[in-house]
Amino acid sequence: MTQEQRPPLPPFTLETARQKVQAAEDAWNTRDPERVAMAYTPDSQWRNRDEFFTGRDAIKEFLTRKWKKELDYRLMKELWAFTDNRISVRFEYEWHDETGQWFRSHGNEHWEFDDNGLMRRRDMSANDVPIDESERRYFAPEEAGATP
Repeated sequence: MTQEQRPPLPPFTLETARQKVQAAEDAWNTRDPERVAMAYTPDSQWRNRDEFFTGRDAIKEFLTRKWKKELDYRLMKELWAFTDNRISVRFEYEWHDETGQWFRSHGNEHWEFDDNGLMRRRDMSANDVPIDESERRYFAPEEAGATP
């Protein structure tokens, strides 16, 4: 049986680190916990704000819960730094709660990858700032007027 791979693989170059960040942004913007979880090792270790958990099942549970709360979630990630098998990003994402209040979440993530390009560690910190809907910066393609 061959081991799962998720290119690009480490060691990262500027180009491949940017590709990895874009792939993560694209996957997270689908809001599909199954798809997102496949980018992580089966025993991936996470810290997300004040939550600590391990493994794909826990990742799926977390993301399912997250996107039930953070409605119309839209994310932007930007490469901040990288080394052989680590990448740091800054991010912003916007979402609203069930009352219609919009938020912009700002933060950073530090990622560590195994040799097959799967993320084995994710460390995330963020802050949420209430915004007016008119202050939004990030829109889904269908909101921005793109045709399918």
